[in-house]
Amino acid sequence: MAVLEGKVALITGASRGIGEATARLFAAEGARVVLTARSAADISRIAEDIGPNAKAVTCDVSRFAEVSAAIDAAVEGFGGLDILINNAGVIEPISMMADSDPETWGQTIDINLKGVYYGMRAALPHMLEKGAGTIITVSSGAAHNPLEAWSHYCAGKAGAAMLTRSLDLETRRNGIRAMGLSPGTVATQMQKDIKASGLNPVSELEWTDHVPPEWPAKALLWMATPASDDYLGLEISLREAVIRKKLGLPT
Repeated sequence: MAVLEGKVALITGASRGIGEATARLFAAEGARVVLTARSAADISRIAEDIGPNAKAVTCDVSRFAEVSAAIDAAVEGFGGLDILINNAGVIEPISMMADSDPETWGQTIDINLKGVYYGMRAALPHMLEKGAGTIITVSSGAAHNPLEAWSHYCAGKAGAAMLTRSLDLETRRNGIRAMGLSPGTVATQMQKDIKASGLNPVSELEWTDHVPPEWPAKALLWMATPASDDYLGLEISLREAVIRKKLGLPT
């Protein structure tokens, strides 16, 4: 039997990269998936490609009403919600703090931090009612180490990492599985934007230094199952050889 047979998963930022790869893998493993992103055309195309077990819902995670509506669409369309993957995130505009624009800096926080909280907040009533659910947030090494021109991204990811720990503290006893995944650098559009900035050591990496999005998708699949229960409340790093070994990935 597929490992997610009968489960319903909602994935934010599912229009490309890690989100798209995760939606495709979860569906292949039996889940009914709801893809959300601001790009209606992209998620509709992916959902159509996946088939009847996929639904596309346009959603801006910086707006709680839209996140709540997407969660409701999952529950109404597929009968419940078992897994939430908080994946949506942005890094632009990359800039030094002295040159940063307060409005766009704040918009990044709205997506990378408040968007994670909104997902948790909207999903929790449904999960707590049935006493079970998994909420995984895609984190970053930037949550724990400052990088030049990334103050907005580092601050948002650090806050999201603490949200995961808070969620675990408050709800594990009620059946909620909360974890974070730090995927390392992944071959996505975000890395192309970082490369173009030329502003810190990450921008100096070559495309071949980044892992494919299918790797973190595989990690998220494993994290969505009881096999990862030893890591509840923690942030798992895909850079760690022991984790890659568990996933059957090159170390």
